[in-house]
Amino acid sequence: MVEAVETMDGWYSLHDMRSVDWVSWKLASEQERQEAITSFLKLIEKWEAVEEAKNGSHAMYTVVGQKADLLFMFLRPTMEELNELETELNKSKMAEFLIPEHSYVSIIELAKYRESKDGVDPETLPEIQARLKPTLPKWEHICFYPMNRRRIGDENWYTLEKDVRGKLLYEHSKTGRKYAGKVKQFITGSIGIDDWEWGVTLFAHDALEFKKIVYEMRFDEVSSRYGEFGYFFVGNILKKQAVPAFLHV
Repeated sequence: MVEAVETMDGWYSLHDMRSVDWVSWKLASEQERQEAITSFLKLIEKWEAVEEAKNGSHAMYTVVGQKADLLFMFLRPTMEELNELETELNKSKMAEFLIPEHSYVSIIELAKYRESKDGVDPETLPEIQARLKPTLPKWEHICFYPMNRRRIGDENWYTLEKDVRGKLLYEHSKTGRKYAGKVKQFITGSIGIDDWEWGVTLFAHDALEFKKIVYEMRFDEVSSRYGEFGYFFVGNILKKQAVPAFLHV
């Protein structure tokens, strides 16, 4: 059996996609709509307080296309906290007008393909901890998609030796580094937790960069031979102060 790679695991992640029931929203009274908006803004303020205390993070975007209207990404130290957060949202007045469309549960992950230097556990380094427990960027655009590693015939990722996998991923990372400052990427592991093996979340100032980086990375061997990709959600940032205008009818 080939050697499995050890992972460094950080905060738990929930991608929560919802649609607005616009018909019910428009039929609701002005008072009901205002109560819902107020409850929503109070929840966002709580999320902001958690982020300021560095006990988690969040991102909130409007989705382009018909898959959903809203995309939330939450990071918390425990699975229980994610569940509490989700339940609190479900109990809010705003949730009466939201339809759950999709969700994805995973964990911020970094793989230990390289040996530690000077006997220092890389997981203890401040820069690694910052990547495992990040503050999500509030850039203009988001792109989320799940992926697997292929397990078909000779193209079976899980039969490759560890050093071969490490080399392929290193070459892959060099492509990603060309987009430094243009795209921020977060890999979340979901084996045994959700339907796919990993989730990939990208943030960018220009949505065109999503097309460019994903296209270029498809030519890396790790993707061209071993990558399988799912659905894509893409959206635009929704700032707290813009929520009333987004929901205005």
